[in-house]
Amino acid sequence: MTLAFDDVGKGRPVVLLHGFPLSRQMWRPQQDALSGHCRLITPDLPGFGDSPHPVTSIEAMADAVADLLVHLNLTEPVVLGGLSMGGYVCFAFVRKYADRLAGLILADTRAEADDETARANRDKMIGFASTNPPSAVIEQMLPKLLAPSAAPDVVEDVRRMGAAQRPATILAALQALRNRPDSTSTLEEVRVPTLVIVGKEDALTPPPLSERMAANIAMATLTVIDGAGHMPNLEQPQAFNQAVLDFVHGLGGSIV
Repeated sequence: MTLAFDDVGKGRPVVLLHGFPLSRQMWRPQQDALSGHCRLITPDLPGFGDSPHPVTSIEAMADAVADLLVHLNLTEPVVLGGLSMGGYVCFAFVRKYADRLAGLILADTRAEADDETARANRDKMIGFASTNPPSAVIEQMLPKLLAPSAAPDVVEDVRRMGAAQRPATILAALQALRNRPDSTSTLEEVRVPTLVIVGKEDALTPPPLSERMAANIAMATLTVIDGAGHMPNLEQPQAFNQAVLDFVHGLGGSIV
């Protein structure tokens, strides 16, 4: 599978996976800050942004990321990070490609599968997305994606990215999110240093979920970012970038 991606910087490879329903553009605030210290790779997951071929499972997204690493001739282990949906892809990657990992970054995500209420809400969103454009889908999501104090330009940026996605991708990804497996047992399988990040005001995956997740990963540290909701990399990029840089530098090895 072909994924569109950005590849900037040199040193230890760090791969960041975006959330739903956005694209690799959400990592723009990280590019300048991180590319001077590592090789930052940010793909569009299948169907999103400039990547073709939407898929209906989180596992297929993980396979596409693994294929991208092969395409890039990346044989050394990578630091893999994901926010929200990107975090779910990270869990699938742990189950299937653990030997390719040097570290893990889990931002504003959860290990638990959707319960019955959440699945019913996904079904409602699938119905809504079937008859409404992506711009209407992102409008419904915006109040929970960002903290009330989010800057207007951040709100507009998220709105623009969400509205730019294709309807077929929105529907396929919603199915993948609804049907994703429970990953709580996967936490015990993680054998690499892990950074868990969460916005203090995250309404979708609140801090207690991240605290529980970090407590069940052997080599995990938790960073809570003040003044941020579900997207701290956009809402508080300086704090987010510093947390990632500290983590990557702490791994040692080939960093710039």
